[in-house]
Amino acid sequence: MVLRMTEGTVCMGADRMDGMSISLDTPLGSLLSNKRRVSTLKSFGIVSVNDALTYYPFRVADPVPPRAIREARPGESMAFAATVRQCRIMAMNARRGYRLEAVVDDSDFAATRNMPGSMARLVFFSGRKGYVDWMAMRLAQGARVIVSGTPSEYMGQLQFTHPDIATVAPAESQPAEGMATDAQSGSIAHQSGVGARHTRSYDATTIEEGMERVCRPRPVYHASARLSSERIHETIVGLLWMLGGRDMPAPGTDDIAVMTNEDEERFTGTLAEAIPDILPEQVRTERGLMHRAEAFRAIHDPASVQAFHQGIATLRYEEAFICQTALLQARQANGGASAHPCAGDGATGERLVERFVASLPFQLTDGQQQVIADIRNDMAQNHPMQRLLQGEVGSGKTVVALAAMLQAVEAGYQAVLVAPTLVLAEQHAENIRTMVEGLHSPSIPVTLITGGMKLAARRKAHAIAASGEPGIIVATHAAFSTAFQASNLALVVIDEQHRFGVEQRESLQSKPIDGSTPHMLVMTATPIPRTAAMTWFGDLDISWLTELPGGRKPIRTFVINEEDGRTMANMFSHIRARIDAGERAYIVCARIDDPSEGADAGAADRDNGRGDDANGAVLDPYATDDDMAQQRPPLHTVMQIKERLQKLPQFQGIAFATLTGRDKDDVKTQVMADFASGVTPVLVSTTVIEVGVDVPQASCMVIFDADRYGLSQLHQLRGRVGRGGTDSWAFLISRAEPGSIAESRLEVIHDSLDGAQIAQADLEFRGAGDVLGDTQSGMRSSLKLLRVVKDADLIVDARSRAERMLADDPELKGSVQLAGAVLDFTRGNEAFLTSN
Repeated sequence: MVLRMTEGTVCMGADRMDGMSISLDTPLGSLLSNKRRVSTLKSFGIVSVNDALTYYPFRVADPVPPRAIREARPGESMAFAATVRQCRIMAMNARRGYRLEAVVDDSDFAATRNMPGSMARLVFFSGRKGYVDWMAMRLAQGARVIVSGTPSEYMGQLQFTHPDIATVAPAESQPAEGMATDAQSGSIAHQSGVGARHTRSYDATTIEEGMERVCRPRPVYHASARLSSERIHETIVGLLWMLGGRDMPAPGTDDIAVMTNEDEERFTGTLAEAIPDILPEQVRTERGLMHRAEAFRAIHDPASVQAFHQGIATLRYEEAFICQTALLQARQANGGASAHPCAGDGATGERLVERFVASLPFQLTDGQQQVIADIRNDMAQNHPMQRLLQGEVGSGKTVVALAAMLQAVEAGYQAVLVAPTLVLAEQHAENIRTMVEGLHSPSIPVTLITGGMKLAARRKAHAIAASGEPGIIVATHAAFSTAFQASNLALVVIDEQHRFGVEQRESLQSKPIDGSTPHMLVMTATPIPRTAAMTWFGDLDISWLTELPGGRKPIRTFVINEEDGRTMANMFSHIRARIDAGERAYIVCARIDDPSEGADAGAADRDNGRGDDANGAVLDPYATDDDMAQQRPPLHTVMQIKERLQKLPQFQGIAFATLTGRDKDDVKTQVMADFASGVTPVLVSTTVIEVGVDVPQASCMVIFDADRYGLSQLHQLRGRVGRGGTDSWAFLISRAEPGSIAESRLEVIHDSLDGAQIAQADLEFRGAGDVLGDTQSGMRSSLKLLRVVKDADLIVDARSRAERMLADDPELKGSVQLAGAVLDFTRGNEAFLTSN
């Protein structure tokens, strides 16, 4: 390993190293002298040595072959050492900015390759005078540089446009008697008498060192204008060096920088002690993986591209093994808790659940019947059920959940259904009251609790819950408050599980005063591929509802370019015809109103829960840094679209309503009632209507700026129509460029109604962390390399090996490092482990 530190990277010298132990937990602030760099690293989430080592590069640059200028091949990357013969800056006449042109001569370097020397031109363009002045300083006449880039030919001359430049200290500036080196800054200070005459920083001390550094495979990190990838790489390699027990090599001391075989062996051993292995040795050997310390070194200072990928593969498997071990342990822990068995054997002879099923005006699907049977068996046990119910939009999850709640009620307990929005909670409460009416005498109490209720009504609802009377409670986030006490709680049903945090879930599980743990049923209509579900919800039993109830017709989906005025007009005429036929239409916008229209425009659309911005605007889940840098069209707003549509001749005489998360609870309730009754048959809203809203007459869904939404979210929104058995349509209005990735994403929705297929495409487009929610996926903390779609086989293998290991050693007494990693993972990813 060769390391040259620049710009005040590491401040630890041998004297301080002796008095301080360096470990993975050591804060970077105690190691780095450059406080600006410490601050920038902190903004990346890097505050300790471990954070730095797990800040993985997103790719590795291929090795650059060393070639003399005469060996150059246009279009092929190369690197060479040269001396600058001329450098000048010229203003560009045709456009604003500057052109820097330097002529370099590689005679000395070419001689080492038995080639005659030659000249080449280096060209840089910039609109910033500061940049070209800085580059001109680096390329001053007589400077020695390493040039890395791709040659081209311009007007008969060899030219390198914007090559990478590494400066090399002058030969006469090598440290000698009367000269001192600064190991922290990479500079060489020429000293005379008491004070230094001048100080200059260089990227390398010798040509050999510079060429080795430039030509090796280089990891490339996500960086910023404040901290380049090269500086991040430099910092991390320096930390590895320190963990290996070696002082920073000072520029010009190559006898220290180049390690002997004995030094290398000692360094490797010390590094392995500082970075102990986590994977059991048997697993690592069987899989042919590196030691953890070796893997970090191969990733951050790779000797070859192959070594880099081997290091990534090792730590990716480590992540899979840790998370699967943690999930399996969590499953074991859940099995040890006690719960109220709800056998569901009614005193009347015929069980309540069976009477409920018989009373339904439709036939349950085979899938619904099987899940109800599975839940019945789970809840009959004296340990808590932990089950995830995943189903397509409209697949009948609510009926299954109600059957489970009735089983708890018949056993003499309470059941609570928690919904993420007021609109959905009120709708659940009304539907449940209708469905259980007449099933039992006296009637089964259904209590609604929301944060927006008047004080007297809320106190009455809380008193009913606290009494322990068997019944069904439907609540919003108010169920997580300390005022809510359900003392006889046996079942918790979470609707749209991704909307809730782990602390909220735990607060419900602690409600019973007898120390029991309620059975738990979490539901989601957000389609998750089976492999992803196994990874993120491995501590739960998973049920899928794949069939749609009878009478549901496929939703016809169209992608429309907003600039296609004729098609847009035809769409609006079609919607008017459906409204005249007694149907309803949703118009969904990504933003409430223009943020420039006043202070109140900053209010959040609180019911979105999708990582939206302060104005309720959907944030493009696929956006890249390049996208952010471009001027993208402003998002359409609810208020803008409402005004625009009201002026169209197609909607003359039609009443419009708006609904956003900013509206008060009583307003939301009235708006939805008017929409359902047909008083206002067109509803312009944000994604507040994304989940659970059920208006059977709704047949048309229009989504503006559809290219800025996630695929799963579009699928959810589309599922709001066609719920009454009528023909239904979804119109995705887009401003995506033809042939763009955004256009190809919309084609996925256009071509498929299969939620699993759409979810897999969503994962492939943007990764599991965004699809499932960062807080539940751990993608921003412990899991950084694992890919739940592409690594499916690896995850299955890790789970299988973890199961065998835990069967022999349930408490991991023989795998201390793994036990610690699992504990750290659990603490950092509680939502992951509880399937948030």
